[in-house]
Amino acid sequence: MEIDSEEKTIIAQFRSETGEVTGSPLDLPVNITTVQLEHLINHVLHNEEKLPYSFFVNDNEVTENLGALLAQQKISTEDTVVITYQPQAVFRVRAVTRCTGSLSGHTEAVLSVAFSPDGRKLASGSGDTTVRFWDVDTHTPEYTSKGHTNWVLFVSWSPNCRRLATGGMDNTIRLWEPATGKQVGQALTGHTKFITSIAWEPLHANPECTRLVSSSKDSTARIWDTRTGRCVLSLSGHTMSMTCVKWGGEGLIYTASQDRTIKVFEASTGKLCRTLSGHGHWVNTLALNTDYALRTGAYDHTGVEYGSVQEAQKAALQRYSTIINMAGSELLVSGSDDFTLHLWDPTKDKHPITRMTGHQNLVNLVSYSPDGRLIASASFDKSIKLWNGITGKFINSLRAHVEAVYQVSWSSDSRMLCSGSRDSTLKIWDTKTGQRKQELPGHADEVYSVDWSPDGQRVASGSKDRLLKIWQT
Repeated sequence: MEIDSEEKTIIAQFRSETGEVTGSPLDLPVNITTVQLEHLINHVLHNEEKLPYSFFVNDNEVTENLGALLAQQKISTEDTVVITYQPQAVFRVRAVTRCTGSLSGHTEAVLSVAFSPDGRKLASGSGDTTVRFWDVDTHTPEYTSKGHTNWVLFVSWSPNCRRLATGGMDNTIRLWEPATGKQVGQALTGHTKFITSIAWEPLHANPECTRLVSSSKDSTARIWDTRTGRCVLSLSGHTMSMTCVKWGGEGLIYTASQDRTIKVFEASTGKLCRTLSGHGHWVNTLALNTDYALRTGAYDHTGVEYGSVQEAQKAALQRYSTIINMAGSELLVSGSDDFTLHLWDPTKDKHPITRMTGHQNLVNLVSYSPDGRLIASASFDKSIKLWNGITGKFINSLRAHVEAVYQVSWSSDSRMLCSGSRDSTLKIWDTKTGQRKQELPGHADEVYSVDWSPDGQRVASGSKDRLLKIWQT
């Protein structure tokens, strides 16, 4: 059907992303633009301050004007068109464009880099067995922390920024004091093979951040009390190496394994709740739609510091609840060597919501956007794919890398994505258009680790060339 967008009008009904009908049906011109829709919805919702929104019809985003989408999707203008609106981040992160510092010091490949939840500190783990803390403003080393006797594979900050946990090929987890670079207590020993992943208990569940969980190639996960240095619970049941562990906000721990399953454990008792089966090969990676809120705890883009532990806990719970209310529950996505992703609602069901296919090679990493609305998957097929974070529907393929994509990291406003690849480059992507915004060459070898600081100011990358690089606008 031809739409004459000059004269046509349509009856449109606004609806929130949770399904609530907003206002009465409106008679709108077909050629109404997204800017005009934004003005309109702010008026309908009586917002005192104008907020940014994006608009969808049948899960397809309105990018320019409504008529273009209706024509493209062959949607009749005779029926009432339901327009779903989604609030966007009020703040905007600017794309990083240049390397502002090359941080040398590691004598082997940099395997893991991570900004602290407040974005003010940076830590790295390397094949040279050391952990290093860096000053992000002056681009200079603060501390070199020695203790591991083999490669440091994983670094993870506690949500309150007071501790850094690192796991290595020496089968131990070590805790460090970021203010001094000194090791806290003895190494956490008990695993019989190397550590593959570490996750801290969420701030809203434990404001003191005293417990963490580690996964290992020995096919177990262990919950540790960081004050005593003791293993509180051992989570077993997998028959092959564990690849990833997540500590969710609902009191559950999720583990992925090369035995092709994901197991869901109760964090308080260690009891196995359910096993999620469906993948045909190793499960490499997990992501929760609440990951970003759990990682950053009470810290957000405003940089507000809370005076008491209770206030910080309340703020962390509010940020977590925002995602849960939007999605309906805590969702989990898994990526596998079988080239697929599976989307789960693990608190309720052992069957996947959907199976997401399209990659032509193994999926190395999956990551939820901070607002929980998008999923990015990085694959050895040289591409990144974007998916709807609630339905699992395919949105776009991001192609420009010429080798396997190892890592991706989101900007805190969910509008951009940074990827690191075997081809030695980083790339910045606009997730709305799927276009590459920036090409960031500079490393001399494979990029193993990428992290975009939670305050949005910087990207850090770690490479096989032994350097950390910091990228800014």
